[in-house]
Amino acid sequence: MTRGPARRKIPQLSSHRINLLALPALFDSGSRAMRETRRLIWGIVAPTIAAVVLVGSLVAAVLHLSTTGSDEVALHRQTKLVTVALHQAFASQRKDQEASTNWDDAVRRVRERPLDLDWLDQNLGVWFHSYYKHDETYVLDGQDRPVYAMRDGRRLDPAIFQDLSRQALPLAAKLRRTLRRGFVPREGSTELTAGAFDIAIVHGRPAAISVKPIVSETGSIKQVPGQEYLHVSIRYLDASFMKDIAQTYGIDHAAFAWKHAGPASLAIPNDAGATIGYVAWRPFQPGRDVARRTIPVLVIALLVFGSLLLWLLARILRSRLELEASRAQAQHLAFHDSLTALPNRALFEDRVNQALAAARREGCVAIALLDLDRFKHVNDTLGHLAGDALIKDFGRRLSELVRAGDTVARLGGDEFALLLPNIPGQQEVEKLCERILSAVREPFNVLGSNAHVGVSIGVVFAPESGTERTDLLRKADIALYRAKDEGRDCYRLFRSEMDATVQLRSTIEEDLRAALSSEGQLFVHYQPQISALGRDIVGVEALVRWEHPTRGSIPPAQFIPIAEATGLICGLGEWVIREACTASRRWPQLNVSVNLSAVQFRARDFIERLMTIVRETGADPHRIQLEVTESVLLDDDEMVRGALASLRSAGFAIALDDFGTGYSSLSYLRKFDVDKIKIDRSFVQALGQTVDSAAIVTAVLALGRAMGLVVTAEGVETAEQRSFLEAAGCNEMQGFLFAPAMSADDLDAVLAPRSVGHAA
Repeated sequence: MTRGPARRKIPQLSSHRINLLALPALFDSGSRAMRETRRLIWGIVAPTIAAVVLVGSLVAAVLHLSTTGSDEVALHRQTKLVTVALHQAFASQRKDQEASTNWDDAVRRVRERPLDLDWLDQNLGVWFHSYYKHDETYVLDGQDRPVYAMRDGRRLDPAIFQDLSRQALPLAAKLRRTLRRGFVPREGSTELTAGAFDIAIVHGRPAAISVKPIVSETGSIKQVPGQEYLHVSIRYLDASFMKDIAQTYGIDHAAFAWKHAGPASLAIPNDAGATIGYVAWRPFQPGRDVARRTIPVLVIALLVFGSLLLWLLARILRSRLELEASRAQAQHLAFHDSLTALPNRALFEDRVNQALAAARREGCVAIALLDLDRFKHVNDTLGHLAGDALIKDFGRRLSELVRAGDTVARLGGDEFALLLPNIPGQQEVEKLCERILSAVREPFNVLGSNAHVGVSIGVVFAPESGTERTDLLRKADIALYRAKDEGRDCYRLFRSEMDATVQLRSTIEEDLRAALSSEGQLFVHYQPQISALGRDIVGVEALVRWEHPTRGSIPPAQFIPIAEATGLICGLGEWVIREACTASRRWPQLNVSVNLSAVQFRARDFIERLMTIVRETGADPHRIQLEVTESVLLDDDEMVRGALASLRSAGFAIALDDFGTGYSSLSYLRKFDVDKIKIDRSFVQALGQTVDSAAIVTAVLALGRAMGLVVTAEGVETAEQRSFLEAAGCNEMQGFLFAPAMSADDLDAVLAPRSVGHAA
């Protein structure tokens, strides 16, 4: 097709070449011939040159802009993808730890002696390597001494922790300070416990170091804040870490680099802002590919302008399509599992949120978590390729069993999930579970061998068991592990009795309602507040107590949060206020302090109801102190300001309780009018043990004096603590050193002239 036209053009090109060679002779002849020759030359050559230059310039400009812009857009999107990949990988490392460290059983196991090393391997050590790919894990006791060590899937002598103590111990110290202050999750954070994380050089290799406390998930095991056992996890960034990122997010040739490797690299900073190294990858450059293929053709395009223009436009369109395809692929990889192409955890959770939003209006949603049984045996005997093939086949079988609108997702490893919106009823789910069990019992043909596995299934229904995604997944997980505990290869539907915490919470709520509507269970005790100088009792704090008829004494820390969550705190708080106001008339020489809940304070008619109680009891507001925490002041809105101003104008004193444990305690003193600040007991009890606590207490006392505020120290239990506080200028003290909380009758005896002298 191209040879014929090429031959036809040869004579024309030769004729023009002859005329050009004859130019000197033409110029030597008459002026007319010269002028005609010039007109001929410039009439043909000049427009041709101008057209070629113009077209070439336009083509070159378009090509440069399109290719450069495409490369920049592609690089920008790849950089964002790498940033997201690193963030999610580091977050996953911390979440992996929480799966085993936020656990009552783990708290008990690390405390027992001798240690059950096999249990530690399976839950805090070797298992983290085989399942989560963590390279090293360590367990530190309350004094940061290593009691367990795992490296590369093998348990080793804990003494090897010394090799990385320089990098890990500062993080442990930072975490312990956070634990002593009290952990408050950041807004939007999904982490359940406090933690410390940093990037550092370990054994000459870049590593992500995460430290998590081993704490009680139910709060039933008492732990001294700051002395918890710690779990240390190490993931080296130059090993399987980068390979996982490359496979999961489709980042081409992702690798760790010590030096900046050009535009296709992203700095990895540590907590101090110093760059440890870089993530480098081979950038996808659709524009450069286009330019490299187009430049040779561009020379021919200058001679065949029309064909070139069409071809160039086609190439640009193709480049744009390639870029869009790359973007779509990256987006798909961000929300789908790379092995099975099923939705991943992020997409599954998003669809769960959408289904639950619809279920709140009408309908029923079922969520099932599935975990393959004996899958590790397949990996160990047939290899990881066989395991991958089994995972893919299992995902295919699941997809064939569900409806078109259902979601099958792979959450990671051999863990899958089903979302069944608009499910007709429980029987349909049970039938589906039976079909899944039957399908999985059929052998899997992987790499020429038959593999036999089972599956355990945990199911939860919404809105029957709740409408919050996190809570429902937790309950489905409880049902899943009930299935595993009861023999595996079966399914279990979540029942409320499976969750002891939920059951206990419901029982306490019900019993608290009964206690509020009856007499004889709830009492108010009063703890004296002592003048630091005269050692006289200057006030008391009203503290609610609950004596359950069958459970005995229930601590406030157990039932107050439930009262706040269920709205019972308003009725309970009003009852305590009424008792305290009545008691204030009994001791007119004392100030009576009452704690206010944030829920109670923000009730629409709180101030009116408070004033009604004061009038009915005949109490003097000037003898009543209302203690609020930072959670009351957190909104910093006009409602809070106005409410505090109204209370102070009515004669009530305002005290800021648990001072120093929140984020912005100092700023609240400037924004809101308070009369007293109470130093949290955690700082007082740490006096003589940590330098930080002494410095904080001294600073708070100096701040109180500077602002003319009364400062009360809570939790004083030793003479040494009292001596320090007196020397530092504390106004008032409160704690077991002076007197515990007591009934009103017992306090009358203490206030008698002899008892007062004895107490002082």
